[in-house]
Amino acid sequence: GAARGPAAIRSAAANLPCSFEPSFALHDAGDVECGGGALEEAQALLGEKVQAIRSRGWLPIVLGGGHETAYGHWLGQRAAAGGPGAMGDPGAAAAGGFGVVNFDAHFDLRPYPRGGSSGTMFRQIADRLAAEGEPFRYLCLGVQKRSNTVALFRDAERLGARWLMARDLAEAGASSAYPEIDRFAAESERIMATVCLDVVSSAWAPGVSAPQPLGLDPETLLRMLKRVFARGRVVGLDLCELSPRESEGDPTASLAATILFAAINAAAEKAGLAR
Repeated sequence: GAARGPAAIRSAAANLPCSFEPSFALHDAGDVECGGGALEEAQALLGEKVQAIRSRGWLPIVLGGGHETAYGHWLGQRAAAGGPGAMGDPGAAAAGGFGVVNFDAHFDLRPYPRGGSSGTMFRQIADRLAAEGEPFRYLCLGVQKRSNTVALFRDAERLGARWLMARDLAEAGASSAYPEIDRFAAESERIMATVCLDVVSSAWAPGVSAPQPLGLDPETLLRMLKRVFARGRVVGLDLCELSPRESEGDPTASLAATILFAAINAAAEKAGLAR
């Protein structure tokens, strides 16, 4: 299940080459476990860890596991809003203009009358921001009509979310998303990027909780993710929703490691430390 996701990503990434200078160091900060179903406590602890990482000017990358990590990650980014800016750039340290770019088949904007889940995180963020009188900046790329109710599309519109459908991206290619990514980045001084692996077709990503037969191909996802990083505003990344299958030959962990590899190298390139 999803609890095995972080270890599977680490294992798949262990033998990948370091295509960046030694000064661009990687550190493993360990795991946050959700014991006994205490989700809110685990999210709060994750937020504390993310805040500590950001306070040092580092770029946190959260591996999952379930996508409910996104709310804990956001709590940490929120708490660190006055710290160093995107990838250590003090010029991006202003408190406003925080945006979330989510690569996902689902909006994850469901109501949460009985507590949060892996389908409610961005609704929780929207509600928290509304209560504090701040705008909700949210761009979802790869949305599937079959994976979201009509009510969720209405809620997304009401909340001011922006999105691009998977079918349109599949037809027009990654570059068709660049204008929307660039507009969103221009409006957001800091960006939290989050990748739900179910945005990718089940042909490449069967090991997720909600496989998508008509999801994106990996190259389309990677090109869009690199475009987000190229804007220089990314302050954190989630790579989530891996639920490794017991059967041999499940390529999902390898795909996750490839996405991780691409994101780290994109950050190194932006910092001028790529080889």
